[in-house]
Amino acid sequence: MIRKTLLGIAVAGLCSIACAQNTNRVFEPPVMGWSSWNTYRVNINDTLIMRQADAMIEKGLKNAGYRYINVDDGFFGGRDEKGIMQPHPTRFPRGMKVVSDHIHSLGLKAGIYSDAGSNTCGSIWDKDMNGVGAGMYGHERQDATLYFNDWNFDFIKIDYCGAGQELNLEEEKRYTEIRQAIDQVGAGHVSINICRWAFPGTWARKLARSWRISPDIAPNWKSVKYIIGKNLYLSAYAGEGHYNDMDMLEIGRGLAPNEEEVHFGMWCILASPLLIGCDLTTISEASLNLLKNEELIALNQDPLGLQAYVVQHEGEGYVLVKDIEKRRGAVRAVALYNPSDTLCSFSVPMQLLELAGNVKLRDLVQRKNLKPLKDGVLEYTLNPRSVLILRAEGEQRIEPVRYEAEWAYLPCFNDLGKSPKTAAYTPIQGASGGMGISHIGGSMENHALWSVYSEKGGKYMMNIHYIGKPYSQLEINMNNDKTICFDQLETETGKHASLTCYINLQPGFNSLRMGSSYCWAPNIDCFTLLPVTDPKTAPDISTEKSKAVN
Repeated sequence: MIRKTLLGIAVAGLCSIACAQNTNRVFEPPVMGWSSWNTYRVNINDTLIMRQADAMIEKGLKNAGYRYINVDDGFFGGRDEKGIMQPHPTRFPRGMKVVSDHIHSLGLKAGIYSDAGSNTCGSIWDKDMNGVGAGMYGHERQDATLYFNDWNFDFIKIDYCGAGQELNLEEEKRYTEIRQAIDQVGAGHVSINICRWAFPGTWARKLARSWRISPDIAPNWKSVKYIIGKNLYLSAYAGEGHYNDMDMLEIGRGLAPNEEEVHFGMWCILASPLLIGCDLTTISEASLNLLKNEELIALNQDPLGLQAYVVQHEGEGYVLVKDIEKRRGAVRAVALYNPSDTLCSFSVPMQLLELAGNVKLRDLVQRKNLKPLKDGVLEYTLNPRSVLILRAEGEQRIEPVRYEAEWAYLPCFNDLGKSPKTAAYTPIQGASGGMGISHIGGSMENHALWSVYSEKGGKYMMNIHYIGKPYSQLEINMNNDKTICFDQLETETGKHASLTCYINLQPGFNSLRMGSSYCWAPNIDCFTLLPVTDPKTAPDISTEKSKAVN
């Protein structure tokens, strides 16, 4: 049964996020720099920090684009009788302003650290008692004035050990209070990083430039592989100068050369901040050259500010793609990623990458041109724990046909694990790419949003692949116009099924919404969009009957 309604929810703000990738506007790229935590934890001092800043210049990293020198946990010396934070008396005897002044004198920017709770992570995990009471909880404006107006820092990483592990505070409320305090003291220019160790929620982009999506990184392959896996399906939340943070780089800290290439290459194509975590004074030439690879850095710093997304996952291999240089242009960045411990073969139709004609290929890791592709299929076999990152330039950009569910923006998604029924990206056996989305519906705001493209606009046949759920319903809305509703989808639980409807697309980008206002929607696998060559033969959108196929 088809039910037509007008949308009764204001989704303009959500659509602006879902469609943030629709323009060729230039956005501030992910931050690049160095941070003290990976190598030194709380064992830092002013001389060490300034020496790393000097090495940034000496090693040519500033010229490569690295700008920030970030002081992490360990600088705290306790609060005075007025509650004002003091620098550690032996680690930073000359104060923190001396450190930021030295960094700024080199043409670099200075970063600092705090916690959203009362105590810092170093006080808990490194037994540094100077971190007890050093967090911003109850001192938001006081600390913001000190760090950004008096000490003149440009960046802050705000951890959550004291707020989460100890006090169990509410994430959005705490970070909102801190953001408001920073704005109130005139420091709205400061780059804020939310360090909650999981994707915290869609609210984060209103408050911060970047947010962590995983626990702390470690200098081993297991950790690097895990973090890449956490970010493979979060592309909808990056954009417009806001980024998913995969944590600091472990380049130069013991990974094998191929693992370092994967690590840096995937951080670049996934648009993560690039914060070096090793000792810059002793870094090897090979690791330094990788960090200075101008073609990978250009990929990370591309002015469109987009994160790559997965278009193919077969066996152990992943294929990711994103626009660079120009939205909907004929130049795209492509990654073939093999995280396994065995050889992995890839066969990627150019249609999947939305490129047609002869395709020029350049290996961005090795910085060399490859043989152009003329047969329409990209075929490579990659060694274990390796990646091939390409600049692919076709003769023509073509319309996408298939849209994966896991590309959707989910307004109610977070990765905090506090509710078993939160909208989520879910492995689904038998699904296209092995993934889908689950737990959408049940309320008007809990839906999924895609940005879909049509060159000329017109009527399209839409085929939606889903997985059955008892008493489920699916509402489909295009561009905030009429809603098509499929009521009571009678499909066996867990069984794959599909349904067909016809929709009108405008030329260019369109906002597609799926969900269910008052009950669960089925888990979604993917959908396809095919233009109707003769619109007269297609059912009218307002009267067409649902067609669910088991």
